[in-house]
Amino acid sequence: MIWDYFIYFAAFAVLLWIIGAWGAWRGRTALAVGTTIAGLLVFLAFIISMWVVLERPPLRTMGETRLWYSFFLPFVGLLIYGRWGYKWILSFSTMLATVFICVNLFKPEIHSKTLMPALQSPWFAPHVIVYMFAYALMGAATLMAVYYLLRGQWSVLKKVETSSRPVGMLATEDELDSLDQLVRSGLAFITFGMLFGALWAKEAWGHYWSWDPKETWAAITWFAYLVYVHYRQLPSQRTRLSLWMLIVAFVLLQMCWWGINYLPSAQGVSVHTYG
Repeated sequence: MIWDYFIYFAAFAVLLWIIGAWGAWRGRTALAVGTTIAGLLVFLAFIISMWVVLERPPLRTMGETRLWYSFFLPFVGLLIYGRWGYKWILSFSTMLATVFICVNLFKPEIHSKTLMPALQSPWFAPHVIVYMFAYALMGAATLMAVYYLLRGQWSVLKKVETSSRPVGMLATEDELDSLDQLVRSGLAFITFGMLFGALWAKEAWGHYWSWDPKETWAAITWFAYLVYVHYRQLPSQRTRLSLWMLIVAFVLLQMCWWGINYLPSAQGVSVHTYG
């Protein structure tokens, strides 16, 4: 089975991503971009091979969605590095992608060709893929929020001061603006994912929205990020609070993604639990 070869593809891809992260820290842009792209192509080759072997999109199980998330994290990290030049982002995105890859290695799931009728809709694949990309964007935004919080605390402890960032300042205005752009992009993709999901639901179950546990948490997550976006427009907004809002929103996102599988209310009720 193709899954038996996953460890080889994953190990090679992670090695290339690590080299890319090292290149970013050393200021070697060409090396960072080239090896990160090469790692993405290796990982994508496995996903495509799995798609061909299974004769269906590898999106049915949690393990399969983790594959896409592991792919999109370095991809988003590369976009951020290319757009804003943050040297640390490739290291963070690589570490997080490696965590999800390890979860798949230590807890593999069954990847059969079986696809229940509801998942055979043409809206199924774009719905999940767009959501995984949005989740990766929000994951990167959360990494940035945590980084700024820790950096601000560290600057206070070490009394570090630079011309662009005074002691105790969590992030510069440019850094916060780039974070806002990332969150707004992620929210846009979440919105598209919800719209694709509504079209899928209409075709599969005859209605656009039913307040299924998964849909309820999706709405909660969407509103949480919407609150952040609007809060950041307030003239009296506080940076530390806004960063914590992002972290809380990401926790809600995890609940929407996989946490609902452990809720009693979703057992045997949610149409989004496929087993």
